[in-house]
Amino acid sequence: MSEVKIKRALLSVSDKAGLVELGHALAKRNVELVSTGGTAKTLREAGLKVMDISDLTGFPEMMDGRVKTLHPKVHGGLLAVRDNAEHAAAMKDHGIGAIDLVVVNLYPFAQTVAKGASRDEIIENIDIGGPSMVRSAAKNHAFVTILTDPADYDELIAEMEESGGATSYDFRRKCAAKAYAATAAYDGMISQWFAFADQGQAFPDMLAVNGYRSSELRYGENPHQNAALYLPVGPHGSGIAQAEQVQGKELSYNNYNDADAALELVSEFRDGPPTVVIVKHANPCGVASADTLIDAYRMALECDSVSAFGGIVAVNRPLDGATAEAITEIFTEVVAAPAADDAAKAVFAKKKNLRLLLTGDLPDPKRGGLAIKPITGGLLVQSRDNGFVPDSDFKVVTKRAPSAQELADCRFAWTVAKHVKSNAIVYAKDGATAGIGAGQMNRRDSARIAAIKAREAAETYGWDAPRTLGSAVASDAFFPFADGLLAAVEAGATAVIQPGGSMRDDEVIAAADEAGLAMVFTGMRHFRH
Repeated sequence: MSEVKIKRALLSVSDKAGLVELGHALAKRNVELVSTGGTAKTLREAGLKVMDISDLTGFPEMMDGRVKTLHPKVHGGLLAVRDNAEHAAAMKDHGIGAIDLVVVNLYPFAQTVAKGASRDEIIENIDIGGPSMVRSAAKNHAFVTILTDPADYDELIAEMEESGGATSYDFRRKCAAKAYAATAAYDGMISQWFAFADQGQAFPDMLAVNGYRSSELRYGENPHQNAALYLPVGPHGSGIAQAEQVQGKELSYNNYNDADAALELVSEFRDGPPTVVIVKHANPCGVASADTLIDAYRMALECDSVSAFGGIVAVNRPLDGATAEAITEIFTEVVAAPAADDAAKAVFAKKKNLRLLLTGDLPDPKRGGLAIKPITGGLLVQSRDNGFVPDSDFKVVTKRAPSAQELADCRFAWTVAKHVKSNAIVYAKDGATAGIGAGQMNRRDSARIAAIKAREAAETYGWDAPRTLGSAVASDAFFPFADGLLAAVEAGATAVIQPGGSMRDDEVIAAADEAGLAMVFTGMRHFRH
């Protein structure tokens, strides 16, 4: 059982990459080639001798190819236990020949969906015979080798060369595991299409979550944890996981997590002016928009230059050399940008450990999708937070309405607050964050911490007053008491944006009126835990 010589191979592939080279390598070992449709045609055109599957089964391919390999002479040849006397007798009695190698990759279901095909075409690209052969061969891996990935052809050829045309049990077992993962992912894609696209379900009865390992990471959040990056199987958007790494050392688990947080936030401004986001431990510590990228970077840095050290920078415009120079003035872990010019790349090249990621188009912040969080014994699944409230839906609840500038600062602060861990408080003025308070157990403390950071920034840069003076303040959820609002008043805020909806809204509104604040309600909160 350890080594099984390959005498007959069944090949049926949608992806023809490497097929001809594999066919020649097998023929060189005198392996009989059996094949179907387009695969047989490709092999014959390469000068290889091929038996049609219909000659093996005695039945023609029929029903538009739906029925060609679903036959006892195929599955009997795959499933027979070779050292079982009853199985051997059945093979002899029914003229079933053993099949030692199966090379199958499945109909391009995901690609068909991605190109916007009709429902009928999508259904026709659900493979039946392929997964059946894969599962049969994988189950009987004690005697049969199954390949589902062209990337494994070279390893198969090497195995055969080392062992006189045979494969080892360890190799077959590894291939079987990969084969079942492939069919599981394939069925998962089909089930997701039926649930989400065809049936319009938000939360199907069974949720298949599929991914293939892109890379193993050095470690997880901490050195004693293991980690890997998986990429989705099937149609998906692009983000940090698909970004081109131009330079720098390997990304860590925390780098990926923080860079994703930065990209998600800067994408909110993808259609806006040049914008820079600086993130530390998945929380923004500085965000700014300006006429130029370098000005936006400097304004973002000034919000909290202490936290920015060792942070992640994301921008919504191609990076230029001057901005790159400014970024490299302090230690920065990762820079993510849609693109970078040669001057910027040359600047970063001097910092060998700094990772430069080019993302191409920024993600759509309003896209749909699911957010999945594991908990002990289960998964929490929700639609991703793509909520957006236009200015026209803001409700002025105070005696004084915000000025045009205050309203713009409210919008900016509200956009940033959506990406700050709760309880979140964000002060903003003139298109830049003035102070950010994140992740506190009450929002009064978040308001005070943000104000402290603003005062420290004023001391660091020698300003006459902190930027919170005359700022707008955003709260990701309602103020349950007036104390958080009063902390913002103490910091110098003149306008407030919050969801509203507290039992004490009247008390909070009264406190705002007494302080002369303008306050708007959004009717939507943005908790981020």
